[in-house]
Amino acid sequence: MRRLARIYRVFLASSLQRELEFRANFIAKVLQNVAWIVVFTLIIVVIYSHTDSVAGWNRGEAFVLAATIFMLGSASSALFFSLVEIPEQVRRGTLDFVVTKPIDSQFWVSLRRFNFDQIGAFLAGVLLLAYGLANAGTPVGAVQILSYAVTFLAALALYYGFSLALMTLGIWLVRVDNLWVLGETVQQVARYPLDIYNVHVQRMLTYALPLAFLATVPAKQLVKQVDPTFVFLSVLYAGIAVVLSRSFWLFAMKRYSSASS
Repeated sequence: MRRLARIYRVFLASSLQRELEFRANFIAKVLQNVAWIVVFTLIIVVIYSHTDSVAGWNRGEAFVLAATIFMLGSASSALFFSLVEIPEQVRRGTLDFVVTKPIDSQFWVSLRRFNFDQIGAFLAGVLLLAYGLANAGTPVGAVQILSYAVTFLAALALYYGFSLALMTLGIWLVRVDNLWVLGETVQQVARYPLDIYNVHVQRMLTYALPLAFLATVPAKQLVKQVDPTFVFLSVLYAGIAVVLSRSFWLFAMKRYSSASS
């Protein structure tokens, strides 16, 4: 673990140096990410200027939900940005060098680059979360905060497992450049409260395709009612996603030979 921690510090340092080489571009990306949050916030404001509740969610609760998915998206993009480079590494042949290094290849492809421009978006999400809590009208105690923290971290692990499995397909789908767009689509679906769908779709998005655990479930732990069952299911689904994606990556590595083949 100490060795991996030292390597990750090197990854962070090299990522920061890369950002500092193009400072104007870095600042532009930070402003772009924050601007997108502002735009979506204005959409919520417009919607709730015509109603007090949408599927049982008031305006403050909707802000908490939106903040949760923004924080999830920015955190995953910051921590696991290098996953999107897997198809390009396969095409260029640079993945050959990764798999021959004396380090776990999944660790390398997952954490090689830290996307510093997402820090601004994450902080904006935190501010949006605080604003939502202040306007939700629901008292928040230590239990709610703890449940939210656990389910949010579980959502991050769940989304990582999905992203890793998705980008691993790039080893076979070499010519497909936009696999990462499917991850963006998942976030688009998850940013709306699950309660807007009928009961059958809700069950599908909870148990079959667990998108509910990315934002709706964590937000409900904070502004609705703490549900230990869903906290447990969040951790369970996250663990399953991480294990399955790890197994899929190892399966792909056994069948990957080189770019020339």
